[in-house]
Amino acid sequence: MRRILLFVLTNLAIMLVLGIVYSLLVGSGILGPWADATSLGGLLVWAAVFGLGGSFISLALSRWMALRSTGGRIIETPLNADESWLKSTVERLARQAGIATPDVAIYDAPEPNAFATGARRDHALVAVSTGLLQSMNRDQVEAVLGHELTHVSNGDMVTLTLIQGVLNTFVFFLSRVVAEIVGRAMARDDRDGGGISTIAYFVTSMIAQILFGILASLIVMAFSRWREFRADAGGARLAGRTKMISALQRLQAAHAEAALPKQLQAFGIAGGGGFTRLFMSHPPLDERIAALQRLQA
Repeated sequence: MRRILLFVLTNLAIMLVLGIVYSLLVGSGILGPWADATSLGGLLVWAAVFGLGGSFISLALSRWMALRSTGGRIIETPLNADESWLKSTVERLARQAGIATPDVAIYDAPEPNAFATGARRDHALVAVSTGLLQSMNRDQVEAVLGHELTHVSNGDMVTLTLIQGVLNTFVFFLSRVVAEIVGRAMARDDRDGGGISTIAYFVTSMIAQILFGILASLIVMAFSRWREFRADAGGARLAGRTKMISALQRLQAAHAEAALPKQLQAFGIAGGGGFTRLFMSHPPLDERIAALQRLQA
């Protein structure tokens, strides 16, 4: 949950900043007249540059953002038996998955949670909350770690980045096309030498970029939900199907006991459906458990 949420929010923020920079560069003439919506070919090229660039900047920042936002501490030298077990378990599962051992971090939070992030498979980060270690037994934690390491071995963050980059390109492109249409419409009644139409173009492009960006995020969330089923299957292969099912059931029970279930549901930790499902980065836990139960033992 946290991995996807941070990536999407960081991407939206970066794209908004890049959009402002682009508009200023076009307005100043630095990029040339062909760089605006009057030249669709030129606009598409710049949209791809900014769109893919923004997505890969988000990926590059993902590890730093994750540690900064959670206050996570990378376990260099284990301070207790739990940290020692955690580090050795990640090393063992990483060998099984055929990847380099990620850095292991722990952060203080009451809710049971874990995430994996990083720009490369050989320089990833796996982090778990203190709430996860306190609420689950070691078999269940092992399954959760297997799930997260599967995200790393499958290259989910890089694949997500490429998808986000393509979507960013179209968001950037379409928002400028819409802004150009509005700007030209305003120019018909513009009597101050282009000031009103210029402002209309800038404001419209920013608003359209935000709206299209939110719609693009729904596609990213749908992709994330699909990858969660694959990560569950991978966790079952690495740690055992029974352990993976047990971990999801424990997470489901923890959610039922939580004080803020609505907030957790909004991020797809468990439950939910209908319109709310579109904004979930994870499928409902009962669907994930059922999918694992259908797997052959």
